[in-house]
Amino acid sequence: MRIRIDHETRYTYDRAARFIVQVLRLTPRSTEGQQVRDWRIETDVDAHLRRSEDAFGNIVHTLYTERPTAALMVRVTGEVATVDTGGVLRGIPERLSPLVFLRDTPLTHADDALRQLALEVGPDGEPLARLHRLMAAIHSQVAFMVGATTADHTAADAWAQRQGVCQDHAQIFIAVARRMGIPARYVSGHLHRSDGVEDQDAAHAWAEAWVPDLGWVGFDAANGICPTEHYVRVACGLDALGASPIRGTSYGGGRETLTVALRVRQMQQTQQQQQRQGRS
Repeated sequence: MRIRIDHETRYTYDRAARFIVQVLRLTPRSTEGQQVRDWRIETDVDAHLRRSEDAFGNIVHTLYTERPTAALMVRVTGEVATVDTGGVLRGIPERLSPLVFLRDTPLTHADDALRQLALEVGPDGEPLARLHRLMAAIHSQVAFMVGATTADHTAADAWAQRQGVCQDHAQIFIAVARRMGIPARYVSGHLHRSDGVEDQDAAHAWAEAWVPDLGWVGFDAANGICPTEHYVRVACGLDALGASPIRGTSYGGGRETLTVALRVRQMQQTQQQQQRQGRS
């Protein structure tokens, strides 16, 4: 599948901000399951854009503005060719031991209720089967509800109210998997929706867990499936903060307003490609 992504984030300020710094985790890596054909980051202000990598192997761009700025736009456009790997991640550099992803964070701390869920999923059996049971339990018991939570809500908060968005489903999964002794991490990316809806309110999120003999395997508890060719993986971290597409700060400027426009669509094959496939 060829997936086209157009992602625009716009900040406006009550008055010109003297200085803005943004850390952008918006650029995917090529893996066995996805090949980045084309990818661009653009902004509409005078700014430095410096590329680097963080400790998790994510491609990071740091943006610094040059002068007082009343509005800032960051646009990402790109195309990725994907194949279904059954959710298994291969072909990506791993700089850290999987054991790092047993580390607790405030957003993924397991309270008594989440520890009980870990017991209900079961302490015995193959890790892969237990993880599938965990994903199914979260998918069936946590309703997808936009506006039910904010970025500050923890896994425990979302589980207590049994409502949330993909960020919450992922962080509940991570909290419980770690409680079961299975390394797990948060993944941000994009989802080509099978219902044909192209315009989306935000990027997607899911989790990956370390399974012996397989490595990292993706689990999307919000949809109750492992990632397929409809998914584009962008960044990972210990929780949503570590894989946030954009994080930053501004000096001056007063109140900040954020708007996001995202379109994820399947690119149609060219006539020449279709003819070649028809002859094969």
